[in-house]
Amino acid sequence: MTSLFQNRADAGKKLAEDLLPWADQSPIILALPRGGVPVAYEVAKRLRAPLDVFVVRKVGVPGHEELAMGAIASGGIRVMNESVMRQLNIREPVFAAAANQELRELTRREAEYRAGRTKPVIAGRTVILVDDGLATGSTMRAAVEAVNTQQPKMLIVAVPVAAKSTCDELSEEADRVICHATPEPFRAVGVWYENFSQTTDAEVKELLRLAAPEVARSGDSSA
Repeated sequence: MTSLFQNRADAGKKLAEDLLPWADQSPIILALPRGGVPVAYEVAKRLRAPLDVFVVRKVGVPGHEELAMGAIASGGIRVMNESVMRQLNIREPVFAAAANQELRELTRREAEYRAGRTKPVIAGRTVILVDDGLATGSTMRAAVEAVNTQQPKMLIVAVPVAAKSTCDELSEEADRVICHATPEPFRAVGVWYENFSQTTDAEVKELLRLAAPEVARSGDSSA
């Protein structure tokens, strides 16, 4: 199986080309940390747009945490994957307990990544939500719901690679869904990257630091 991307930065550069039609709308790029940040950094640089994070946490099935039964996002948003919960006979109190554990990590990350910066103004703006890929879409779905409560002018979901069915489902909730590639069979996001090593908190903070002066420049976007 041939990889589509060398790493997240490569994926971000390719995704950015798909998003150029919205560059003149002065969008704000919101990355889902941690893996979405290196992708979104390249998008923000190419579109010369501001970059920030939008913290969302997957809520995993107890004992099988990689399987999402839902997600939580800033603003008290909770999204349950009802099909997974129904298949595994998981009740709402189990979800609530797991969600409360994830809330602590969400709060920690939001404070650490933002480092005192105020939250971006979303109302009336074009928002591009970026992640490194979509499998079930639970995490992105929580982000979309949370952003929509803040009344953006337009909400675009953008990812380098995704399951086609997930892109189709999200298109009912976002104004536009840009999936650069939807390979079949999909299998998993990491399969399509040569290097899919975990993005660290330090890398997230460094990219956000670099983005601040980078997007303010009117010059070279290839730096």
